Amino acid sequence: MVADPPKGDPAWPAAKPPANGAPALVPKEDPGAAGGARCSRGQARRCLRANLLVLLTVASVVAGVALGLGVSSAGGSAALGPAHQAAFAFPGELLLRLLRMIILPLVVCSLIGGAASLDPSALGRLGAWALLFFLVTTLIASALGVGIALALQPGVSDSAHTAARNASLPGTVSKDAAPSKEVLDSFLDLVRNLFPSNLVSATFRSYSTYYKEDNGTYVKAEGEVEGMNILGLVVFAIAFGVCLRKLGPEGELLIRFFNSFNDATMVLVSWIMWYAPVGILFLVASKIAEREDVGELFTSVGKYILCCLLGHAIHGLLVLPLIYFLFTRKNPYRFLWGITTPLVTAFGTASSSATLPLMMKCVEEKNGVSKQICRFILPIGATVNMDGAALFQCVAAVYIAQFNQQPLDFVKIITILVTATASSVGAAGIPAGGVLTLAIILEAINLPVDISLILAVDWLVDRSCTVLNVEGDAFGAGLLQHYVDRTKSASSVPQLVEVKTCVDPTPVPIEEGNPLLKSYPRPAADADNLEKESVM
Repeated sequence: MVADPPKGDPAWPAAKPPANGAPALVPKEDPGAAGGARCSRGQARRCLRANLLVLLTVASVVAGVALGLGVSSAGGSAALGPAHQAAFAFPGELLLRLLRMIILPLVVCSLIGGAASLDPSALGRLGAWALLFFLVTTLIASALGVGIALALQPGVSDSAHTAARNASLPGTVSKDAAPSKEVLDSFLDLVRNLFPSNLVSATFRSYSTYYKEDNGTYVKAEGEVEGMNILGLVVFAIAFGVCLRKLGPEGELLIRFFNSFNDATMVLVSWIMWYAPVGILFLVASKIAEREDVGELFTSVGKYILCCLLGHAIHGLLVLPLIYFLFTRKNPYRFLWGITTPLVTAFGTASSSATLPLMMKCVEEKNGVSKQICRFILPIGATVNMDGAALFQCVAAVYIAQFNQQPLDFVKIITILVTATASSVGAAGIPAGGVLTLAIILEAINLPVDISLILAVDWLVDRSCTVLNVEGDAFGAGLLQHYVDRTKSASSVPQLVEVKTCVDPTPVPIEEGNPLLKSYPRPAADADNLEKESVM
């Protein structure tokens, strides 16, 4: 007599009576012992599915370069003619219009949700110091990006250099040229735009001082000009989010509304991004075809990448370690060596959310930061600290201005710094963080949203941005631990565990920075809601 197989044991199938009527038990083949080939194929399929958009983007860049070189060798824009050139660039123009379409809802909803997500009463003094550190380092990164771009001038070609030198010679300035705006007027315009008189008009108009010609002379005039007032919308959204948090339970309904609105917009972005490879192909091809000197174009893109990587290296290897040393008097590079593994992971995954668990482990075990401090500051840093993205956006904004031969005055430079720094508050809620925030900056300084070349290489620059973002989070944790050691005992720290942030302690890897590099996991029925983040 044969015993029944254990119920629920997957290694034993149900007994089937053979021909002679005696039941037989045949062990089922272990699926794990069938060979690693099936597992490898499954893992390869999952990896391919997760990175399909990245692969399509890289392929579209290569195809766009090849197509653009082919059209350029056949005569370029002159051979195509105006009508055919416009039709050739039309698919890329659609992508830019779609990206600009979602700027306004993302600015308002993501910043309101980001500002309302942090509880000031729970943050306390330690949270204030942490946010101050993140704000200062982001502002320094933005200033560094602008300075490097202005010094190296990646978007200025040799012909533009020659024209600029000729224009600077005596006698080359036209007598009829309009006088430049005074610094005081620029500063006053900046402050006026921070506080718009009409939020509706701020969505498509901004205040500016300009000169108009009257009977052969230029007269100063003030008024609204075409161009979205991004600064005013950013200030209002952040202030409104803080007010909603202060309302307590009464403001939860509106907070959920704006978060839901933002989630719906992000779903729309994920749909748009599947069109991005097609748009990028024609953006790159048309940009190459319309340039007479293709080598000059590739040189400018290479200089842009160099500026981004150089800025990230200076900020990550000099600025952040110097700040850490000045406050702690400890070796910052020993601290940096302890987080080497998370930094490599950040570069490989291009996602600070995927790096967060490993970063917590290394900062706690190798650098001696308490578990409470890690759980407190690292998720907050992943939400609001975007040094790498801010630096990249400032370099890209100056590069695009130089590439289009648009001068940058004092107020535009200040606007770039303020917009890039303020946008980091809501960057975690923006799925297209790097590129969309760049579009916001370009709108704020009335530059054309010409981000075709930025889109083509952002898949590479974004990885460097992520490394700098997570490094800033780690140094912030080290500084906060030093502050706690000096001022409080360890028994007062556990209250920080209850701080509410926008980041799940065990997040699912999500690409940050470039909308083209993001894959949005479908929420499972038994999974917690995952917060989406940005970083370029």
